Amino acid sequence: MDVSEPASISTGIASRYATAIFELARDEGALDQVRRDSDTLASALNDSEDFRDLIHSPLYSRDQQQQAIGAIADKMGLHKITANTLRLMASKRRLFVLSGLISELRDMIAREKGEITADVSAATELSDAQKKKLAETLKASVGRDVNINLSVDESLIGGLVVKVGSKMIDTSIKSKLAALQNTMKEVG
Repeated sequence: MDVSEPASISTGIASRYATAIFELARDEGALDQVRRDSDTLASALNDSEDFRDLIHSPLYSRDQQQQAIGAIADKMGLHKITANTLRLMASKRRLFVLSGLISELRDMIAREKGEITADVSAATELSDAQKKKLAETLKASVGRDVNINLSVDESLIGGLVVKVGSKMIDTSIKSKLAALQNTMKEVG
């Protein structure tokens, strides 16, 4: 049995939904709103265990998922394209690919706007001023506008881990302590 098959099926499903949302939003001139929707949904996935349960749990019926995701979409103020797609996904039992859809959609919008996305892990939440400064610094480095996809990882202790394309910059205290520990093992 090929273990990669389920992952590639999920990726294909997420890609098709993301492409549909992207094309509809581009045609309606709603790419900025759909980008904000993807950020809102990503935050909800990161912050809410209940939301993750709704997306992944087989205990909820199609109707329950559809009603719940519709209410959540309305409460979040999502664009009709995003909200209707989420309702459709719930009716087809496809909400489990939501994180892949968000990632793919962000990449499509960034390419359309000539931007690149940086995945940033920080020990604490960054302020708007810090995010802006980081985006400016990364733009100077890569030569393109940079969107920051921020996640908080308290295990880093301090510093940042930044991934832009194939480059990774790790300035976290956690990695510095690990390097120090390895050096001490080599000496002793």
